Amino acid sequence: MTQAKYRNIANKILTSIQDGTYPLHSFIPKEMDLVKQFQVSRPTVRQAIQVLVNAGYLARRKKLGTWVKATKIEQGFTHVIKSYSDEMDEKGVVPKTKVISLTKMTVTPEIQSELHLADKDTVFALTRLRYADDKPILLSTSYIPTKYIPDFDQHDFEKESVLHIYEANDLYMTHASRELELLRADETTAALLGITLNDPLFYFHTVTYTNQDVPVEYALTKYRGDISSFKIEINQ
Repeated sequence: MTQAKYRNIANKILTSIQDGTYPLHSFIPKEMDLVKQFQVSRPTVRQAIQVLVNAGYLARRKKLGTWVKATKIEQGFTHVIKSYSDEMDEKGVVPKTKVISLTKMTVTPEIQSELHLADKDTVFALTRLRYADDKPILLSTSYIPTKYIPDFDQHDFEKESVLHIYEANDLYMTHASRELELLRADETTAALLGITLNDPLFYFHTVTYTNQDVPVEYALTKYRGDISSFKIEINQ
């Protein structure tokens, strides 16, 4: 019964967080106020709060109380190759994509080096803003060699994924090389991601390869630091 009580209370507090009764960064009622509200013991309230602390919804601040924190979305792409929409769907998060631009350009020295291209080669540059539950979470620009998918710019990437387009053309992305930097948001990135100038960002440089070890995509991706976390698996 005690376990059922504290989990029931945890669910009620979570509902109040999700419906805005307890807004982000606000303090929830003190323990004794929750004891009176739910007519339970103080240990039961503490257990309920601990459940939400462990889940990342709440955090304790010494001498001040317990406050609502931004929950982070764990990104699994550090150890798997999967479309953004597929990954978000698995987490129970509603994904959305906004295409900022899709252009054709000649290669820069950086792109040429990463994708092993010739001076005369061209690429498609696809910039997308990705959302999770209507909240912008990342800004990414992908460079795609035009020689592999000449009609790449004829697709609607607010509905289709780059990964699936490659597979439809019998090109299968099987492994990737990723480099991580930490940056501060510039004005343009901050405005698009709905954050403040100089807020922290995770910045990934990713080269993705086919099963024939051919580099077919070079992506530069900026993730919001306040709501993103990354799980990295290491095998011996």
